[in-house]
Amino acid sequence: MCLIAFAIHGRPGLPLLLASNRDEFFDRPTQPLQLWPLPSGKRVAAGRDLQAGGSWIGLAEDGRVAMLTNVRSWPIEAAPCSRGDLVTGWLDSEADWQDWITAIDPACYAGFNLVLGDLATSRWAWLSNRAVGASGPNEAGLPPGWQGRSLGPGCYGLSNAGLDTPWPKTLALKDALARHLSQRAHADETQDLLQALRAMGEVHDDSLPRTGVPIDLERRLSSAFVHAPERGYGTRSSLIVHAGAGSLVLQEWTHQPRVFAERPGHWPLHHSVPRRLELDWTMPKLGQ
Repeated sequence: MCLIAFAIHGRPGLPLLLASNRDEFFDRPTQPLQLWPLPSGKRVAAGRDLQAGGSWIGLAEDGRVAMLTNVRSWPIEAAPCSRGDLVTGWLDSEADWQDWITAIDPACYAGFNLVLGDLATSRWAWLSNRAVGASGPNEAGLPPGWQGRSLGPGCYGLSNAGLDTPWPKTLALKDALARHLSQRAHADETQDLLQALRAMGEVHDDSLPRTGVPIDLERRLSSAFVHAPERGYGTRSSLIVHAGAGSLVLQEWTHQPRVFAERPGHWPLHHSVPRRLELDWTMPKLGQ
């Protein structure tokens, strides 16, 4: 499960700004952010799930972008296909999103949200097979089992329900992203976004979503930074992506929750390992 806020053309010369947390079981093997090849040989900048082989957020060298979150359900769904393969499948494709989804059976996967984009063409879409609570109408003509729509310029929030479902932590991260955009900050000026991603305050029960999970877990999951060591689960990494005209700056912080004695406030960065990738990719229409 993840938390993402992203802005498409949030200001001139900035096709994409993204801030996200990845929540996962502590014992699930994971490769941190790095460049690695897809089956076609195309390179992708992403973390990697070493158990199933896919990813949750990735950017390919030709400008394709994919973001994935689970749709929360209880009990946890079992499904024959890994949702992380949707990310790598899109990044390794050349098709537009309308054609690409015709070859995918959404019923093969547990509940997901999928944001697909292309920095070179500025075409974006949000898609789901469980669009719980999403705002806005579905696009006409989608194949059976799919929900979603094209996305234009704007600021969006995504957690474990439909796009822009107004969960408190989703709204808070969207607001932080909007403030960051208004400050016209440089790619390396990420302190405000990282502070928002590290927030550990749980919301009052009256503001909790009702997703069917036990109430104690719902409380834990209500903070931007999730820390549930008693369940062996929490926020494993944070990622900020700044895609300018012709360059990408990706900054990831891999967290070490097993060593942290819980206390309120914000996750301490001395328990996090930073990584940074800066890629100068020339894409003809990037930033237009």
